[in-house]
Amino acid sequence: MTTIFGIGFASPWLLIALAALPILWLILRAVPPAPIRRLFPAVSLLLGLKDDESVTDRTPWWLLLLRMLAVAAAIVGFAGPVLNPQPREQGGTGPLLIVLDAGWAGAPHWKDKMALMQAQLTDAGRAGRPVAVLRLTAPEPPVFQSADVLTRGLAGLRPEPWMPTLDQVEATLAALDRVEGGFDTLWLTDGLDFEGRAAITDALRDRGRLRVFQTAAPVLALERPEFRDGALHLVARRSGGGLAREVTILAQGRDPAGNARILATVKAEFPAGEDRAEAALSLPSELRARITRFELQGQRSAGAVALADDGLRRREVALIAGRTDREGLELLSPLHYLRQALVPTAEVLEGALMDLLPANPDVIVLADVARLAPAEQAALTGWVEAGGMLLRFAGPRLAASDVSRAEEDPLMPVRLRSGGRTVGGTMSWGEPKALAPFSETSPFYGLRIPADVQVTAQVVAQPDPTLAERVIAALNDGTPLVTRKAVGQGQVVLFHVTANAEWSTLPLSGLFVEMLERLAVSSSTRMPQAADLEGTTWTPVQVLDGFGTLRDAGTLPGVDGPALVSAPLGPDLRPGLYDDGERRLARNVIGAGDVLAAATWPEGVPVEGLAVRAERPLGGVLLALALILLAADVVASLALSGRLGATRVAAALALGLLALPPAPATAQQDDEEIAIEATREVVLAHVLTGDRRVDEVAEAGLKGLSDTLFFRTSVEPANPMGVNLETDELAFFPLLYWPITPDQPLPSDAAYAKLNQYLRSGGMILFDTRDADIAGFGASSPNGRALQRIAAPLDIPPLEPVPRDHVLTRTFYLLQDFPGRYPGRDVWVEAAPPDAEQVEGMPFRNLNDGVSPVVIGGNDWAAAWAVDENGSPMFLVGRGLTGERQRELARRFGVNLVMYVLTGNYKSDQVHVPALLERLGQ
Repeated sequence: MTTIFGIGFASPWLLIALAALPILWLILRAVPPAPIRRLFPAVSLLLGLKDDESVTDRTPWWLLLLRMLAVAAAIVGFAGPVLNPQPREQGGTGPLLIVLDAGWAGAPHWKDKMALMQAQLTDAGRAGRPVAVLRLTAPEPPVFQSADVLTRGLAGLRPEPWMPTLDQVEATLAALDRVEGGFDTLWLTDGLDFEGRAAITDALRDRGRLRVFQTAAPVLALERPEFRDGALHLVARRSGGGLAREVTILAQGRDPAGNARILATVKAEFPAGEDRAEAALSLPSELRARITRFELQGQRSAGAVALADDGLRRREVALIAGRTDREGLELLSPLHYLRQALVPTAEVLEGALMDLLPANPDVIVLADVARLAPAEQAALTGWVEAGGMLLRFAGPRLAASDVSRAEEDPLMPVRLRSGGRTVGGTMSWGEPKALAPFSETSPFYGLRIPADVQVTAQVVAQPDPTLAERVIAALNDGTPLVTRKAVGQGQVVLFHVTANAEWSTLPLSGLFVEMLERLAVSSSTRMPQAADLEGTTWTPVQVLDGFGTLRDAGTLPGVDGPALVSAPLGPDLRPGLYDDGERRLARNVIGAGDVLAAATWPEGVPVEGLAVRAERPLGGVLLALALILLAADVVASLALSGRLGATRVAAALALGLLALPPAPATAQQDDEEIAIEATREVVLAHVLTGDRRVDEVAEAGLKGLSDTLFFRTSVEPANPMGVNLETDELAFFPLLYWPITPDQPLPSDAAYAKLNQYLRSGGMILFDTRDADIAGFGASSPNGRALQRIAAPLDIPPLEPVPRDHVLTRTFYLLQDFPGRYPGRDVWVEAAPPDAEQVEGMPFRNLNDGVSPVVIGGNDWAAAWAVDENGSPMFLVGRGLTGERQRELARRFGVNLVMYVLTGNYKSDQVHVPALLERLGQ
């Protein structure tokens, strides 16, 4: 492309024709030729007469200029002019390698990177240069290929939630060594320094010219929050110093209704020249417990997110003692050491049991409490079964009682022997006992046992077949020290020693606090050290992507405890929330004391910004202008010849104005009209796929389903609508039908955010791969693979084939099959909770809560529902009466689906059982 006066031309040689314009001017001036004047006496007879149709002897100069401009506009238009052309790298003719850091630091400017990469690929395609892409966070050997091929894959590029690790740097250098020959490099960097970057720079400079593209904006990140002195302390980081700057930190969580909201905001200011900004946020414990993440406003990256874990959720612990404190003897109080251990890390409640239960604390501690009143026993049992933790400590009262002797008490983990075991007693030891190393199945596994921890007395567990599996800590002679059992959703834990120092020195040691932390009685406000997590394995629950979006961890493997806090982030260790069965820990991108170092480049490496001026072709505009000028020339020529009066000129101009396309309606008007139409009645919608035939069938199918609903139910839907995921609001539609095509483009990140919000707020998407005639269940078909790509970023819960007792089978019609145009494919819905119970004698489980946000199948339901303008079926379904029966079942499935979306799981209520049993003939 040649650039002239800031405008690029795809075919600049056509501009040579502009040199012919002066010649054309002379020709037009000479035609028609000037008449020769001859004196003829008879002409006097014509004096006073006027000819309505006259021809000028010379073409007016302004008409010539109009024609010249029309020809010039056509010539320039055919030359392919482009405004803001992107200049091609001078001297670049060979292979081109585009390098991306592709880490979290580049996520805020990812759109700019992709626009720049698109421009570079377009330029390389024009020059015929082979191109390869190398991501440092996921290095693979570069494969040079056509720029058009790489352009199609740009939408799939995403930043990773880590920076290039040393292993990945070594893999990058190894991949570059396998490339033969030289190449030029464009490095789209994230702006942060990392170990090994200089080595990669040298390797790329040895192969050819290196150009770097880097934003001038600093990289911002957020450290793990800490709870100190009654407030949340938040620290923001930036790369390099710079001018003073204020940032806003958002505390996000869920309100009492479970909806995601911003719960609090706080400002933090970077002093001039400093790379650290601090802020303190004081919140009530109830509000603080709802916080799930902190985020820097306007910064969309994993580093700008700090996830909250159990360290910030100060648990409410109710302390209840079997005896009251005696004045002056606080050290002998059963609760003294518990207070000292819990006050820094938990909200401690004290009072009567029946007064504390309505507050629903996380943990209730009974210190040497033997007997409970029947009302207390019943209330406490219900609280534990609902998910509470009851922590009990032994003592003289418990040892002297007959609680859990003859039979196991519901609120005790084991049966106890009468009396106790002490040094010098009837059941005595010769000397105090130490603790045995914790077993691998114990929550305390990996904790270091101090040598000075000794036990002088305890209550003894009665041996039985279940005792071994309930022991989580023991003395060195094998005697149980801590036992535990599950009760409903909760658990009961018993320390066989006192909570004070009467029977052991355990409460005097740091091990006591660590054991409480491991049991999730208290929460450590600091990030644990590697040694603290020795012997533990942590399962990822949710992980962050490069943009800071929290996603389900799926099948990611567990992580060793020390590695969770000390190993660098990478493909095997992603930032997110991890669980060990007892507590939850967040691994964030930025740790305390991490420094964000800005990338610096060697002398001779040009560094440019990420800004890309969009190219704007002008050829169509100039050709349209040429046509308008030629039309004006025709009108002017007719007017000069007298063949077109003023009235005709006005009419021609009016017709020209009418021929112009109407001014487009504003987006606000369109949005208002769509909102009014979508909310006036129930409206079913389908996702526009870009395939005109598929979209027409989807619309006809929803029209047929709407007609069926209108005639058979109290639902009276309006005409269905097509939905553009990028621009349209989804909240108006209870159901989205999404037909899958193999070449369907992926929605943008903004569209995925809307889809996830739609699913979380009660909407349903019916995915239809429409391939049941050629594919069994699985992702082997092109449509199945396309569905996998499309659904990967969606917040979809675990799925299962529709069970026979699912509410979808009886919402309106009683169904067991869900055919469409094709039968036979499984239909998948959200999996039932594992604790769903089926009452004996009832035909189905009690599933009163929740509606599946997605339904997935491949039976091509839209084709079975589709009707033409006359209401007749558009597609053949099966053959004969069997086919019509299949079409009827497809319609019934559609009715059940819509009623399920609109009414929820009310049909799972047991009040419907008699009627359903009668219908089922049972």
